[in-house]
Amino acid sequence: MNEFQRIDKLKNTLDQQKPLPPEVVNNLKDVYKVEWTYHSNAIEGNTLSLMETKMVLEEGLTIGGKQLREHFEAINHAEAIDYIDENVSGQSHLDEPLLKSIHALILKNIDDKNAGVYRSINVKISGSEHMPPHFLQVEQKIKNLFEWYKHAKNKLHPVELAALFHFKFVYIHPFVDGNGRTARLLMNFILMQAGYPPAIVKAENEQRLNTIKL
Repeated sequence: MNEFQRIDKLKNTLDQQKPLPPEVVNNLKDVYKVEWTYHSNAIEGNTLSLMETKMVLEEGLTIGGKQLREHFEAINHAEAIDYIDENVSGQSHLDEPLLKSIHALILKNIDDKNAGVYRSINVKISGSEHMPPHFLQVEQKIKNLFEWYKHAKNKLHPVELAALFHFKFVYIHPFVDGNGRTARLLMNFILMQAGYPPAIVKAENEQRLNTIKL
């Protein structure tokens, strides 16, 4: 049994429990939203703890000693998850307008000038030898990515498709900031549309992978 078959077997086991009671579904969504937001932001350097993230999202509290930006990062990411949920339920397509809308939510009240806008400068990824494409190539590279996705989505296993899309997107690094969070949201959009639960990339796993790369 290969990895994809093992994943599908686990998914079938999960599917057999459906339909779950609405209160259970809502509780699971709340748990996922907090953990997904915490880990995705922690990977990018946000210092809110898991419990602090929960307090910001569920109680609207301001955490002493933490930057305003960190609060907005938590709130924005949670809003982006809600937006993903709505679009998965509405059978929306993964396309450029969806990408820009998600990124606009991620940078809302943080960097409104660049929210949902492709970068107009060249960038270097900290800790990586990879040099993203010249900014003048970004728009065409993204169009090529969505063309690839359209052709690949009926050929690849959803988990492979989501992982490859994530890799290709981060390779392009189309925005000045927020690329990692946006990539993980898009990856999970693909998984959720295919009936899989979202995959939470944990901060400690990301750090371990970076250590291996170094």
